[in-house]
Amino acid sequence: MKQRGLYRGRVATFALLILTATLCPPAANGQEWSRFRGPNGTGISDAPCPYVNWSEDDYAWRVKIPPGHSSPVLWGDRIFITGADDDDATRLVLCIDAKTGKTLWQKEHSSESYQHHKFNSFASETPAIDARHVYCIFLTPAQLLVLAMDHDGDEIWRRDLGPFDSQHGGGMSPMVVGDKVIVSNVQQQDGFIIALDAETGETKWKLPRKPMAQSAAYATPCLRRTANGEMELIALSTAHGFTGIDPDTGEVNWELPGVFEKRVVGSPVLAGELIIGTNGSGGGGNYVVAVRPGDGADVEPSVAYEIRKNAAYVPTLLAKDELLFMISDKGFASCIDAKTGDIIWQERLGEEFFASPIWAEEKLYCVSRDGTMFVLNAGREFKVLSRIDLGEPSNATPAFPDGVMYIRTHTHLMRLGGK
Repeated sequence: MKQRGLYRGRVATFALLILTATLCPPAANGQEWSRFRGPNGTGISDAPCPYVNWSEDDYAWRVKIPPGHSSPVLWGDRIFITGADDDDATRLVLCIDAKTGKTLWQKEHSSESYQHHKFNSFASETPAIDARHVYCIFLTPAQLLVLAMDHDGDEIWRRDLGPFDSQHGGGMSPMVVGDKVIVSNVQQQDGFIIALDAETGETKWKLPRKPMAQSAAYATPCLRRTANGEMELIALSTAHGFTGIDPDTGEVNWELPGVFEKRVVGSPVLAGELIIGTNGSGGGGNYVVAVRPGDGADVEPSVAYEIRKNAAYVPTLLAKDELLFMISDKGFASCIDAKTGDIIWQERLGEEFFASPIWAEEKLYCVSRDGTMFVLNAGREFKVLSRIDLGEPSNATPAFPDGVMYIRTHTHLMRLGGK
């Protein structure tokens, strides 16, 4: 734990913001959706959104892609997505022209098959991108591989981070912070969160994480601006709970362990001054924890509230203004007062979910495992605006940069808008 001087904090923050602005401009103001759930993992797009009900004829294109559960990411006019051959577990990285749906290139990476959860896949980790590179995670029990390629598909570097011990396989996604690629390697053996140099793959810092039996963590961290203006990395895991980390050094600012009893899959969400996390299991017992962060000096982190009624396990929550939206695995949609945790409404949608919701122009877009897109009113009144059949099952979260939605089902990718 530590306390920095204000001047040093402002200088460090300025440098980080310059790097982040250079490499990862906000998605809402351009053509970038550079990580799982878009800018800082919020799942929020500020672009105009006229889509409420649509049919097959409204897609600009619909193309077949290799099977997988990873979500599409986009930079400029290029979509990057992963897939896997179910027969020999070959991992695939595809670059697709966003305007036409044409595959610009496809790269194969040989790997090994292994036993994973029946609802998982060999391509569940969403890539991260910046102006120069696309970063992918491919793993087996024997190897957690981080691969960097340029936007033309040429390999720049690769790092073998060692074995990955998990009951259910992979699922965590990388993120880019300035000149670093952050990978959360929290597993059933000794793990770590690591920052790799985006240009070389060399280690910039490495934070050890304790193992937890049958509780590998799949949450992708996010960035939070602290009260004194510094940027802080927020990570979740069963063993360590909530952790605030200096993204420049990997030093722990504060930590609140002991708040999670089960596996952490959903990623952290910022809701005003609170940080929201979830944990659970396939057998139930899921619950949401809202935490007031510490400052590493005078203020200790504390639990603000918990939500245990029909809580989410796999899908990440979504915070917008004063409201918190939750889609549970079993299909309960909830609107919650983000400050208090009070449930405003909670209704059953009738299908099950692994994908996380996204928000655009007062609407929530939620894809069920069966492949139904639910469009909900994102407000204090519950209303299903439409249900759209996507044609096949899906566990992937849509991308929505610049007013165009990219939807991945198990073996197809579709563009809605810009026809």
